[in-house]
Amino acid sequence: MIEALGPHAGFILAAYGVSAAIVAGLLVWIVLDGVSLRRQMRDLEVRGIRRRSARKAAANAADVAS
Repeated sequence: MIEALGPHAGFILAAYGVSAAIVAGLLVWIVLDGVSLRRQMRDLEVRGIRRRSARKAAANAADVAS
């Protein structure tokens, strides 16, 4: 199969390998960043700091109720 890639098989396989490593690294980074952000949000909510979107939703609910 590698022979089917011709004389540039090494370059082609290396390019695919580097690309796969970069994509895998980005996916790991995204997952770890999401975990970190969820932890930060949980810590802020424990300290009593709420999300702005939650305040807007509460204000809108109060407006609709009155």
